[in-house]
Amino acid sequence: MDYIQGFLVPAKTANQADYREMAAAMEPFLAEYGASRVVECWGDEVRDGKRTDMKRAVKAEGDETVVFSWIRWPDRATCDSAAQKMQADERMKMPETLPFDPSRMVFGGFETVVEKGPGGTIGYVDGFVAAVPDDKRSAFIDHAEFVADLFLAHGAQRVTDGWGVDVPHGKTTDFNRAVEAGDGETVAFGWVEWPDKPTRDAGMAALMESAEMRDNPPPWNGPTAIFGGFAPILDTRL
Repeated sequence: MDYIQGFLVPAKTANQADYREMAAAMEPFLAEYGASRVVECWGDEVRDGKRTDMKRAVKAEGDETVVFSWIRWPDRATCDSAAQKMQADERMKMPETLPFDPSRMVFGGFETVVEKGPGGTIGYVDGFVAAVPDDKRSAFIDHAEFVADLFLAHGAQRVTDGWGVDVPHGKTTDFNRAVEAGDGETVAFGWVEWPDKPTRDAGMAALMESAEMRDNPPPWNGPTAIFGGFAPILDTRL
């Protein structure tokens, strides 16, 4: 399967239009470098957690909103090549003022291990990040495939799960810290695409009450997994 770059970004709430404009301006370059799709989703239901959450992951301040986004590449080699090209491309120089704090942006590269559903225009997204024991990779994939079928049966359009293969440690924030991943654990990044929020709300409510979900707990560290609901502000199939 293909390769995903996943991001959590602390963006100024008042600057949503500026953030979207900046992201849209990147499209031609990403297409030139080989990306096939870019999706940017603005935080809608990003709740505070007892131990970890997406706000803490990026050290979000009171006037900031968490953005959940991803870039799809045909493979890791194309993504790595694009990174080198972007560093050398004079057109990629960032402006002095940005609508987000890049020092607190969280990012990583993920091998797509599960993807189910026909897809379509995204109306709402549920995103998640979790720490999974390395020896539970097969169990994680089996569980993800099982749960994907449940989501699709309750109105979701597509479910994607990625296994971390390039998840760097950052100076201020990173995915490993976000979910307290320890030695022998790998960060997983994934999302559920819905046609609209009402379908999502009804589907999630039914799933949370279902015996299938209750009787099949995920093989990851539950107390440190982080979740959020997001409204797409940019979705392009490049």
